[in-house]
Amino acid sequence: MITYDKIQLKNGLTVIANRDRASRMAAVNLLYKVGARNESPTRTGLAHLFEHLMFRGTHQVPDFDTPVQMACGENNAFTNNDYTDFYITLPTANIETALWLESDRMTGLNLSAEAIEIEKRVVVEEFRQRYLNQPYGDQNMLLRDMVYTTHPYRWATIGLTPEHIEQATAEEIRDFYQRFYHPSNAILSVSADIEAQEVFELAEKWFGDIEDKPYAIPAIAPEPVQTAARRKEVERDVPATTITIAFQMGERLSRDFFLGDMTSDLLAGGDSARLYERLIKRKRLFASTNAYISGDLDRGMFVFTGQLLPTTSEADAETAIWEEIADLQAGNISEYEIEKVKNKFEANTLFGELNVMNKAMNMGYYEMIGDLPLINREVEIYRSLSAADVADFSSRIFRPENASTLIYRAAK
Repeated sequence: MITYDKIQLKNGLTVIANRDRASRMAAVNLLYKVGARNESPTRTGLAHLFEHLMFRGTHQVPDFDTPVQMACGENNAFTNNDYTDFYITLPTANIETALWLESDRMTGLNLSAEAIEIEKRVVVEEFRQRYLNQPYGDQNMLLRDMVYTTHPYRWATIGLTPEHIEQATAEEIRDFYQRFYHPSNAILSVSADIEAQEVFELAEKWFGDIEDKPYAIPAIAPEPVQTAARRKEVERDVPATTITIAFQMGERLSRDFFLGDMTSDLLAGGDSARLYERLIKRKRLFASTNAYISGDLDRGMFVFTGQLLPTTSEADAETAIWEEIADLQAGNISEYEIEKVKNKFEANTLFGELNVMNKAMNMGYYEMIGDLPLINREVEIYRSLSAADVADFSSRIFRPENASTLIYRAAK
């Protein structure tokens, strides 16, 4: 169980503190409620661009990494569809270095024309190398564009096209910073051997004077329910053909999220899981298989995917996946399988609670999704699920009319 205290500063910054008496390290996590979902379809990739720009330095600190390293710390960040996360771990005695740096780049980020152009070139090159020139690089992009027709989840965090970043003006980029990088759109979470009240006082010291400039974030219309099967076949210069079948499923706070997560682990949670045992070892149809959920804040995806062996036909591979689905729908699920998945989740949760960085990140995340107390209820929720629940979930979600099938064919 993670104990925490929470306050909100006058400027709207949410601050969450967890005291970890066993750790000599402090974890400082600053989450901004901005991701690919907040971009215009004509100018995508800006949230990810800002993940890069935030390390370009500020007017006071031209090199962000050096002060962190001098304080014996480490830092990094990531961006996804729903939010952007920046985190620093360092000795507890040096925690103010982290708070100083994060507060400084919340207000004084270097957005000179030169800095912007340098990072634009870096991101465009990343786009081309990882998504256009790498085998299977565009597979997830193609899949998202099938599953989503209107929602911003239809593009990846990197964006729809490198031209969107290339053509972004300095004015557009600075406007994005003003709209999303301010106190009331951020969550500061800290895990360290420090009393909560001291954390709140330090947050007030470093962030309290930052003026908030709230921006009304437009509501995002939900993705329409899929009512007909979708299919795309492409040919690429890749070593082997892959088949991917994706289904729309419930949002992060729905019960279906937990059922989807449990089902994916039952199917692909290691070498003893169903897909590996049946489709790789027993039937010898695939070289690799996976099943996973996207875990997005709004309606997400449940994905089956597998790389075919050279001797396997596409029809046989696709049929085998649907046979596994039918087996779930028929309720052929043992209590042993369900209990194994539950035990694995509980063990992972308990191990995660031993690490200050995991706790700081999770506190920010659960606050962002709108249910911070859920951080301590999830094990109970998973424990309440049954084999019958998984069968019901499979029957409702894994329907042909809710399927988007991508055949990513190896060129001959």
